[in-house]
Amino acid sequence: MKPFEYYSPSSLSEACTLLAEFGADARILAGGTDVLVELRKQGAKSSEVIVDIARIQTLRGIEESGNSIVIKPLTTHSEILHSRIIENEAPLLRAAASGIGSPQIRNRGTIGGNIMNAAACADTVPPLIALDASVRLHSSKGEREIVLSEFFVKPYATVARPDEILVEIRFPKLAGNARSAFSKLGRRNALSIARLSVAAVLAKSEAGVITDARIVPGAAFPKWQRVTEGEKVLIGQKPSRELYSEAGKKVSEVMISFTGRRWSTEYKEPVIAVLVRRALEACE
Repeated sequence: MKPFEYYSPSSLSEACTLLAEFGADARILAGGTDVLVELRKQGAKSSEVIVDIARIQTLRGIEESGNSIVIKPLTTHSEILHSRIIENEAPLLRAAASGIGSPQIRNRGTIGGNIMNAAACADTVPPLIALDASVRLHSSKGEREIVLSEFFVKPYATVARPDEILVEIRFPKLAGNARSAFSKLGRRNALSIARLSVAAVLAKSEAGVITDARIVPGAAFPKWQRVTEGEKVLIGQKPSRELYSEAGKKVSEVMISFTGRRWSTEYKEPVIAVLVRRALEACE
């Protein structure tokens, strides 16, 4: 690991001052489960300055705000997993957090880091997009809010500037008739990085007709997105295994239209369709 300057600000304003001073030479450290691993890699791009924001207490916590849920970026995956608010209002996010790494990783890794690292396999991003989440960025120049689905440029790249800090993730509560689920496939049952994943939300009328559907695959597209073509298959229909399979096949077709056919397509094409069906079935 190459040497670097280390700063540990205790306030948001102090952190923003440091980022404004050092710009692209600085890197933010939160839980460290991604950044420290990256810094140790041979040939990795070195950072001259590390700004450790772990002591900024205003960046921690989960709370209800009117009809919305607010999660601060230093909230760990373990805290999400054990939050009664998340259990009641966003069970798909809880399910995603439960499968991240090991207990040690979940105790250290943060939801803000999972978003800002922008790895294609990030488990919490598909659920958050399915929840219509937005993020708030703060710098010494002011604040701005961005819909999460528009936040990512490509894997490991976001629209955030070097002087900005993620300070809040916010999403509206799901309607009372909505159910949600998260499905993930990795190479093993534990400590597994997602090869493919799916976050889904379904809402039905009293007559049992699907009135709202959201499908967000992970590790399937160049960047995360809702697959509206698959959602349209479901709207206005009554749930069935055949309907869910049809939606899964449509998602698979859309994935291939973006990525083209490559060596992994033979595997991913049927698997993403099955994961979509399973996630939709789990919304029942």
